[in-house]
Amino acid sequence: MIEVYSWATPNGHKVHIMLEETGLEYKVIPVDIGAGDQFRPEFLRISPNNKIPAIVDPSGPDGQPISLFESGAILVYLAAKTGRFLPASDREKYDVLQWLMFQMGSVGPMLGQAHHFRGYAPEKLQYAIDRYSNEAKRIYHVIDRRLGESPWLGGKEYSIADIATFPWLRSWQRQGIVLEEYPHLKEWFERIAGRPAVQRGVKVLADVRREITDDKAREVLFGKTQYERR
Repeated sequence: MIEVYSWATPNGHKVHIMLEETGLEYKVIPVDIGAGDQFRPEFLRISPNNKIPAIVDPSGPDGQPISLFESGAILVYLAAKTGRFLPASDREKYDVLQWLMFQMGSVGPMLGQAHHFRGYAPEKLQYAIDRYSNEAKRIYHVIDRRLGESPWLGGKEYSIADIATFPWLRSWQRQGIVLEEYPHLKEWFERIAGRPAVQRGVKVLADVRREITDDKAREVLFGKTQYERR
């Protein structure tokens, strides 16, 4: 049974959804990032960047345990393990992987900054709010244009590119987005949201997650605790 060290965030939900879609057995170990669980030595051994999610699979590729951090790497691993949601042919596989990398390099980081400066930053910095709100709109337009050409981000079939991107777009209102302005994206979003495995995946740990409103959690996530050497 795969152990999933996670929390109810977009990056966590990527892996929760993938596990539900593939039907692999898994056990969730909560890592409360607002309380600082991500800095515990036992977690750092499997996730040296102190970020969730991470997994431990006791039945790795060679029959030995393997641990992985970085949600994109975990999705690729689970796709390879199950033979699902990543095409076998090189051309189709790289179509999927480029959109997975787009999520990892642009969608997550830029929308994360939009969340931070629009909602979490203690000072309202208009330059930063405008900068990342506009970048969010640009990214939504890129996705909308792609989905006007293709039914799924990676091509003809639902894939890990869609699984990786969907959780980050669930907070579109907090990113300053009007979803109706992106009709192809909206239709794709609703198709994914209707999948039973996705509905199960986004519920994982959702009942224990707290909004980041207290000073302690803000300090842990955005203050000196985050930047201490370990």
